[in-house]
Amino acid sequence: MTVTLPPDYRPTEDEPFMNETMKEYFRLKLLRWRAELLRDSDETLQHLQEGGLQEPDIADRASAEADRALELRTRDRERKLIAKIDAALQRVEDGSYGLCEETGEPIGIRRLEARPIATLSIEAQERHERLERTHRED
Repeated sequence: MTVTLPPDYRPTEDEPFMNETMKEYFRLKLLRWRAELLRDSDETLQHLQEGGLQEPDIADRASAEADRALELRTRDRERKLIAKIDAALQRVEDGSYGLCEETGEPIGIRRLEARPIATLSIEAQERHERLERTHRED
């Protein structure tokens, strides 16, 4: 079934949770985010291939190397994010998107808008973080 979104569509709490229009909205949101990350990754690759460390000054060379290291760390985080986006897209396909992995309850539209890859409701996420802090302090 193909769903066409109105250009100004935004999911609301008033409509049935994860109806076809809402699913399509989040699917497209995830796909756009993924494409943006891949575009950034391609630009980084191009940038790294173009530039060797040609800086004659040792301080400039060190600064350029630090910039490259930061860029690579950022891309590595984005690579992991792409994997999470792919997992979210799979959940859209299998019908489990938007449901808390812990409780099975709906995650909430506002949370999904802010973090489309969320797998836990706010309450479950807070519990998880409290447990993490408790175990770290031991």
